Amino acid sequence: MGDKAHAHPGAAGRATAANHPASVRNVVLVGHSGSGKTTLVEALALTAGAVNRAGRVEDGGTVSDYDEIEHRQQRSVQLSLVPVDWDGYKINILDTPGYADFVGELRAGLRAADAALFVVSASDGVDGSTRMVWEECAAVGMPRAIVVTHLESARADFEEMTRICAEAFGGGDPDAVLPLYLPLRGPEAPDGHAPVTGLIGLLTQRLFDYASGERKEAEPGPEQRQLIEDARNRLIEGIIAESEDETLMDRYLGGEEIDLKTLVQDLERAVARGTFFPVLAAAPAAEGARQGLGTVELLELVTGGFPTPLERPAPSVTTPDGTARAVEACDPDGPLLAEVVKTASDPYVGRVSLVRVFSGTLRPDATVHVSGHGLTDRGHEDHDVDERIGTLSAPFGKQQRALTHCIAGDLASVAKLNRAETGDTLSAKDDPLLMEPWRMPDPLLPLAIEAHSKADEDKLSQGLGRLVAEDPTMRLEQNPATHQVVLWCLGEAHADVALERLRNRYGVQVDVVPHKVSLRETFAGTSSGRGRHVKQSGGHGQFAICEIEVEPLPNGSGIEFVDKVIGGAVPRQFIPSVEKGVRAQAARGVAAGYPLIDVRVTLRDGKAHSVDSSDAAFQTAGALALREAAADARIHLLEPVAEVSVLVGDDYVGAVMSDLSGRRGRVVGTEQAGGGRTLVRAEVPEIEIGRYAVDLRSISHGTARFDRHYARHEPMPQQIAERIRERTPDS
Repeated sequence: MGDKAHAHPGAAGRATAANHPASVRNVVLVGHSGSGKTTLVEALALTAGAVNRAGRVEDGGTVSDYDEIEHRQQRSVQLSLVPVDWDGYKINILDTPGYADFVGELRAGLRAADAALFVVSASDGVDGSTRMVWEECAAVGMPRAIVVTHLESARADFEEMTRICAEAFGGGDPDAVLPLYLPLRGPEAPDGHAPVTGLIGLLTQRLFDYASGERKEAEPGPEQRQLIEDARNRLIEGIIAESEDETLMDRYLGGEEIDLKTLVQDLERAVARGTFFPVLAAAPAAEGARQGLGTVELLELVTGGFPTPLERPAPSVTTPDGTARAVEACDPDGPLLAEVVKTASDPYVGRVSLVRVFSGTLRPDATVHVSGHGLTDRGHEDHDVDERIGTLSAPFGKQQRALTHCIAGDLASVAKLNRAETGDTLSAKDDPLLMEPWRMPDPLLPLAIEAHSKADEDKLSQGLGRLVAEDPTMRLEQNPATHQVVLWCLGEAHADVALERLRNRYGVQVDVVPHKVSLRETFAGTSSGRGRHVKQSGGHGQFAICEIEVEPLPNGSGIEFVDKVIGGAVPRQFIPSVEKGVRAQAARGVAAGYPLIDVRVTLRDGKAHSVDSSDAAFQTAGALALREAAADARIHLLEPVAEVSVLVGDDYVGAVMSDLSGRRGRVVGTEQAGGGRTLVRAEVPEIEIGRYAVDLRSISHGTARFDRHYARHEPMPQQIAERIRERTPDS
């Protein structure tokens, strides 16, 4: 790393189909919003010759953030793939959004990649959400490196940023996070700020000057050698500590000069194993320049230090019926096993699926089996279908460059898989397989919507179906209790993007309406009622009288109907009619229009007429009796209560608990979760946590996450119940 010469590939540096997994590198860029990931992607593409100037492909389009929504919002909202060729390797660069609402796109990028570049801003530091993603990568042993950006900022301090990264990412071992290069600053500008113009390689002790817009190698002066001496010694010791040669440290401490080739090989092995995490610096190319600072060094690290797809074990695989199946990792000649990591809709091409191939080789016009299971709770149907794929291509901005094949370890876009959704498995039609889906966060911000017009209503179902097929972090709910269509999202920005896509991509205009929770009613005590339905207006009349008693039951009992009529006062054939009327009225509610639950209704007496009594008459009488019983009783309005678990940093536990109490919540316990975090468990009325996904992010500065599950319905405080009754037209 740092001692190779590279020819600039120019316009010929287009992404092509890889012919062996060893020549492929899949790397995902991770970092908070504004850290400079997209700018870095474009700088790497420029250095690799894939674009003709920063951020532009040959037809003038952008290489990343090409969606109209991204242009308007000035931030990434989706996963983007930028494949480039470099030094005989195909590098699939996956650019992910940094904003927390689009963590589903980030998780998809982590699934598709074999290593990660964590991009941190020298002026902003490391935020809590980036630390959480680092921990996720550590849990699965994903190799990582750190790229420090925004070195041009007046507040930028590379050495201090390296120290912060070592503290945040070192896991107690600061020597596991060390720089490979030190920035070299040029003369001070009139404002007193000295720009970074080059890098000094700590291992090679070579100077790489980018001042001219193109990387030039030179011999450092004596003062520069002295500048790097301490950092170089620490780096060598950190590399040797990870070496498989246990004698190396003793030899080094004994004064032996360790061969550069040995150091580089040990460094590459340690990075690939995920035990050493180098820090590098990068900056975009200046206007007219061909290379951005540090981009060559980054590409060398990716190709030399990051693992090949051959080194990644295959995810757990079963047949569609659940039988475990062993599949050899990354064999281009093995059984086909691929996964849809992203789904998008193109107005001209139709549905386009970004696919990572884990085994076998994918070819155009082949018929594949599409398996989708495990997301039925989010509005996705299980499906097993055979589909013929269309063209294979390498996405590059808005362009799709045709490919002849896609081997194990590589990524490609597949056209015309009309049933495939994000997370689905592609396999051979005569050997169907199913991969274990990756973990996605639960969407916990409800967005209740209605079609704006009759024309929109006709298109709404199809538009919503496409949305949830593209985004597994979005859940579609048709709530039978509130009769609302609800899109569950991860946050406000996620909801805004969903609405904009419905409007602009699918031509559906919707109105956002207040989200309703499923309130219920119940009797606070025993009451009785008499239902009298007697009408005579000539001809066949209506006659039914019934007397009932209503008493409350324990939570979860529903409606219980008991017949205790003596002497046939209500004929046997009309007993079910009374029950039907009672249940119908209970479903409509008796006080504020919400369903009645958890009561026992006992039919005790009544009267009938030999000619005028009927099924309909006794249904009406039963409903009237229940209403009369409610008029003389105290009715509780019941609200759903959720069990909420909040995983939060210890620094924010007090703020979270105080906020939960302000939402009428009851904290039922706390426990240490490790890593300086606490799990807070509470019971909170659902009406109070509609926007909790947004509010918790603000309280914890984006470092907390929570889940919620329905616990039960319980009586609402009287003053709140009265306000709701006042807003109910028929109460």
